[in-house]
Amino acid sequence: MLTNFIFVGIGGAIGAISRYGINELFDRYLISSSTISILLINILGCFLIGLVLGSSIPTKDASYYFFIIGFLGSFTTMSAVTHQTILIVNTNLIYGVSYIMLTVLATIVATYLGTLITK
Repeated sequence: MLTNFIFVGIGGAIGAISRYGINELFDRYLISSSTISILLINILGCFLIGLVLGSSIPTKDASYYFFIIGFLGSFTTMSAVTHQTILIVNTNLIYGVSYIMLTVLATIVATYLGTLITK
């Protein structure tokens, strides 16, 4: 179990650095809007998680903890949300759709409430 934490940590560090680096490249050389670069990073991360999920059902081995949970989890949280949604949709479409709608709505409301509290 400790090794899983290590794989997640290393993958997470690389994912966070990659996200920051790509965002900086976009901001400096391609698009001067972090909103668009974050959107593109989220789309890329979701595409990568789709490739993994589409090619096989991932087994929870070292590469799973390093790449899916660690790297993609910190590269973009959207990949974690979409991964969970696909797992739910595969068993119950209504629960899956409800999960994604609740996730988007609840996180926006929570962020807004957090900003209200700090004012």
